[in-house]
Amino acid sequence: MTLQEFYDAIGGDYKGVMSRLMKEERVLKYVRKFLNDASFETLNTKIAEGDYEEAFRAAHTIKGVASNLGFSKLLDSSHELTEELRGGNAPKGTDNLERVRTDYTQTIEAIKSLDA
Repeated sequence: MTLQEFYDAIGGDYKGVMSRLMKEERVLKYVRKFLNDASFETLNTKIAEGDYEEAFRAAHTIKGVASNLGFSKLLDSSHELTEELRGGNAPKGTDNLERVRTDYTQTIEAIKSLDA
């Protein structure tokens, strides 16, 4: 899978990330680093523990990384969850969390396909 095919598969912004990072090698470096980011695990743990302030921070981190890397679908879903958790509020339901989980999983699987 090429980098552009990866971005197409995840509903990402290939042109935007290329305009910011300029080289495919640089984009690939940061895309691959996303596999080691613990924010998603932290988000799930903190939601389960009822620590919504820390869950907010984790969702906000996911949103920021998704924005910088052009992961548009994950950016949109994590933005919605971040706003829901803002101020340490409990989520109103599971819809936004499930969207983040789906988009995150799709992104991770596509990253793994880059190296297959």
